[in-house]
Amino acid sequence: MMKLQIPKQDIIIQLILQLESHFLLSNIEKSVISDYIDLALEKCESNFWASSNKYFKIDVGGHKNVRFNPYHSVQYMIFLYYLSHEIYVNTQNTILCDKIYYLNKIMNSVDLFYAIELPQKFGAEHPLGSVMGRAKYGDGFFFYQGCTVGGTDGKNGEIYYPVLGENVQMFANSSILGRCNVGNNVKIGAGTLIKNEDIPSDSIVFGQSPHLIIKKQKHEFEK
Repeated sequence: MMKLQIPKQDIIIQLILQLESHFLLSNIEKSVISDYIDLALEKCESNFWASSNKYFKIDVGGHKNVRFNPYHSVQYMIFLYYLSHEIYVNTQNTILCDKIYYLNKIMNSVDLFYAIELPQKFGAEHPLGSVMGRAKYGDGFFFYQGCTVGGTDGKNGEIYYPVLGENVQMFANSSILGRCNVGNNVKIGAGTLIKNEDIPSDSIVFGQSPHLIIKKQKHEFEK
């Protein structure tokens, strides 16, 4: 079971105080938060177990255990996303979801809209200024500061969104826009812009569309 750095009830009280410092919050909305916090924490536990971040785990009696520290900003960012997403999926209470989503922007300078489906295993480091828009995300997705994933308009007025495979890593200020199919195990270099292009699996990508530089990654057994 995940170790909470502070009691669950204190997490709820603190979150409500944070929300009330910016927005009106009804008693019904407070009850909804209490109703769905366990589901959000379950999602966090699964996510944090998969993380390689040393601060996401703690030694308990000689055994590793996952922990949630609400004062670790990346963990709290992930928690707020999962809470808003689970409330949205289960209740369609978009007003409350908007408030939690907005709080995540205020506190962490990151845009993780509650209606998007981020994978169960995703992570970030220094995520300030990043916008994760509508796309299909694979497990193991990871991003740094200033990253953008989003759509582009087609000639017929349709909006095209990216499809990302597993273990895609976006380094600082990189973007994936439009009709893109990005394979598994792809690293996208700092400042790279991928727009309406496909990227094969096991690649490292640099530059900007339509002049991308794509290099194949070597696995250990290929070296």
